[in-house]
Amino acid sequence: MTQPIPHHVLYELGCTEGSPATLRLLARDQDRRRLLLLRAVLDAADAAGADRCPPAARRGLAESWGLLEAAERATPDRGATVRSLLLAPLVGPWAERALALLTGAGPPDPAAAAHALAHLAPLAAAAAVRAGVPFRLRLTATGGTLALPTLGALRTGPGTVPVDAHHSGGRLVLRADGPRAVTVRPQRGHGAWAASPAWRAAHALPPLVPGGHPVPLDDLDPYRVPHHPDQPGFTGITDLDDLARKRWGASWSGTAAALGHGGPHRIGEAVTLLRCLVPLAPPGGETAGEPPPGSCSGTRREAFGAVLSSEPPDAAGFAETLVHETQHIKLAALAALTPLHHAGPAPRHFAPWRPDPRPFDGLWHGVYSHLALADWWLRHARALPPGPGRERAWAEHARRREQVGAALPVLVGSDALTPAGRTVAEGMVTAYTRLTHAEVPADHLARAVAYVATTRALWLQRQGGTHPS
Repeated sequence: MTQPIPHHVLYELGCTEGSPATLRLLARDQDRRRLLLLRAVLDAADAAGADRCPPAARRGLAESWGLLEAAERATPDRGATVRSLLLAPLVGPWAERALALLTGAGPPDPAAAAHALAHLAPLAAAAAVRAGVPFRLRLTATGGTLALPTLGALRTGPGTVPVDAHHSGGRLVLRADGPRAVTVRPQRGHGAWAASPAWRAAHALPPLVPGGHPVPLDDLDPYRVPHHPDQPGFTGITDLDDLARKRWGASWSGTAAALGHGGPHRIGEAVTLLRCLVPLAPPGGETAGEPPPGSCSGTRREAFGAVLSSEPPDAAGFAETLVHETQHIKLAALAALTPLHHAGPAPRHFAPWRPDPRPFDGLWHGVYSHLALADWWLRHARALPPGPGRERAWAEHARRREQVGAALPVLVGSDALTPAGRTVAEGMVTAYTRLTHAEVPADHLARAVAYVATTRALWLQRQGGTHPS
């Protein structure tokens, strides 16, 4: 599904920017890919033999899809509500998992396939609730939880627990493990209320800009993090208590202003590309009642629009995370549209922000995100009054600028770049050159130069003296 991209689009993305039209182009392409992926899951289930897709799982999948279609027909917004559920970031990891189980080269695993396909039922139920469509449906809770997107989650007993769901008259009744039922009343937009302690409402942060969409803070979806994360420092899932949600909200309340220091394009990126936040466990542990030390964040290619992050320390840290991760979202979406390079996966390149050798694509992503961060920290420093906050911003800008300067020549000089990739690299050079013309306090710049030199020396020692490429 590669297609030619106009030169000016590639160049502006290389500058770590992107007009609203360019960002919409990336988002539309990702949405089309999602719908094709869902169609592929349905077709694969129809074509799979009973050894890969048990007949009961196939019937359940068809029933769930039929409910989704009924919900789409019933919504006054011409199906936009249902499509937003299907295009939600965390549907992507589920769909790829389901398709792999139905078509993969490994031995059939009908139990795993049935478990994966059953995940569509709660999504269909949530869509029908939002559309006001009555239904009766048998759902399945696993691991003690039944998650219903945009509504919340029902806590059940351990193991696999059947849950009977009945929706009518604006009320969703969930019954598991005996006669006691939980009555859920959906709220407008996001979340749902229930008197039972077994129910946990979905949570969302307010829109970044007036008239925008709330941003789900999803600590409920079972597919929200990889089962085997391979990124160093990429921590596991976490469930937020009320205090943690309040801390997230406090940092979020100042994030739009901090993003705006980097220019309107930084807010535009977040508004267009950020579709949900997934809270991660803190990397270094946490004292009860206190914000966690350190931070980590990441994105997933198969979950377009999701940013995974540990709890940000403040609004500036939140904005930094969004600037960083939206660059990965942009670059991955662009690479899906058109190849940017044909380098191999061998980890052999020096990256001043990592102790280990990086493959070319990892270096490409790292330089791109650090370039945007260097720009944002520069503008943030200029916007702040004198004090510790400004000194921190100058230090961050100088360090990231020097890191980019140490790694960018490897990308620019590579013969693995495609014509599209070379145009993106030209934009990156332009953006970096602008940064080098900015006046930076000499002490911060000197420390940044020394930091990168030390990082390079340590990397060389670990690699046995091999010159970094």
